[in-house]
Amino acid sequence: MSGEVKTGRDDPRQYEIRLDGHLGPHWAVWFDGLTLVKEDGGTTAIRGEVVDEAALHGLLRKVRDTGLRLVSVTRIDRD
Repeated sequence: MSGEVKTGRDDPRQYEIRLDGHLGPHWAVWFDGLTLVKEDGGTTAIRGEVVDEAALHGLLRKVRDTGLRLVSVTRIDRD
């Protein structure tokens, strides 16, 4: 056994990551061109495709490095 987990899907997944605080548009470069949306109530939503779980973990490390509190991580179904 290779230890590899197969999900039956090879395509990227859409995610929304919500932070407590606002990030300016220049942060989009730091987040590899994902969409950043300043929302009412003082939160920022980071949205876009994440190619695999390793990329998601890398993205979450970047979130940690902003110093803002992570509110939620949501996978968005395409249906």
